[in-house]
Amino acid sequence: MGWWRIGTDTLAGSAFLLSPLAETVASLKTLHAGASTHPGERSWFRRHLPAYRERLAAEPLDALLVRAAIGRTWNADFLTPTPPGDRERSFEEEVAAVLATEPAAAVDQLAVAIGGPVPEPLRSARDLPARLAAVLGWVWRETVLPDWARRRRILEADVTARTARLSRDGWAAALDELCPGKMRWLGDGRLQVNDRDYPARTLVRGRLLLVPVTPMTGWVSWEGAERSAIVYPCAGVLSDAAGTVVPEALGTLLGTARAGVLVRLGSPLSPSQLVALTGQGLGSVGRHLRVLLDAGLVRRGRAGRSVLYEWTETGAVLVRAQR
Repeated sequence: MGWWRIGTDTLAGSAFLLSPLAETVASLKTLHAGASTHPGERSWFRRHLPAYRERLAAEPLDALLVRAAIGRTWNADFLTPTPPGDRERSFEEEVAAVLATEPAAAVDQLAVAIGGPVPEPLRSARDLPARLAAVLGWVWRETVLPDWARRRRILEADVTARTARLSRDGWAAALDELCPGKMRWLGDGRLQVNDRDYPARTLVRGRLLLVPVTPMTGWVSWEGAERSAIVYPCAGVLSDAAGTVVPEALGTLLGTARAGVLVRLGSPLSPSQLVALTGQGLGSVGRHLRVLLDAGLVRRGRAGRSVLYEWTETGAVLVRAQR
């Protein structure tokens, strides 16, 4: 298995970061796989898959490049550059790192992703970084940007919930939950990042960036010893803004809108995040939260400047019994 030994200074300097490019790469990987992985993205997937396939059919070399760059067990490094980490950047700023890749280096990275020789059409091409950047630009403009405001709110909700968990339970618990089944805290400063047989890495002084994406995929990347990134999928309840089902009996008891707020509070959320996830207005969400709070079904706490709500034991029992 691949694992990292993470020093205390690296953990102390780690940060969550939103990345339009990572969201775009994750969307590209979903389209490339040809199958959606959770109910929340099925409508998006059905809407964009035909156009994506038409785009690649018109450029066979691009199709070959995408297939090689995603690889079988590893992404080509120039497909998934590590974010700078000093601030959130625009897609255009981030994709510049793809464009800056030397063509010869791109071929070498494709060989690693493929795990063997690079096909001749790619080996002799001198514009692979530009081609890949163009494909990513198309995915961003056509499939991500129109929905970016909603996706961004979902990503922010995930970061807030995980930050609250970090404050409450520490780094071991927070990292252990990033990619269930693939990533887990091993103790003694060791984090399993995947189930592949890769050499261990030691992160002593560099920054560790935690980057959420809404598609159900993830990867790791690094830039020397300076920066490492873990790209992880949002928690299921947060990545599916429309997919949380309100049990009929609970809706009858509380009202569908109020029950819709309650069922989403298995993880701590702020009122503004509930607005993004439920589609209700801020005033309505606030009124529902007051009623649920007075009824002892939710409790209120703080994480930094954010006011967060989550189930009490009574609220958890009520929701789980209805499910």
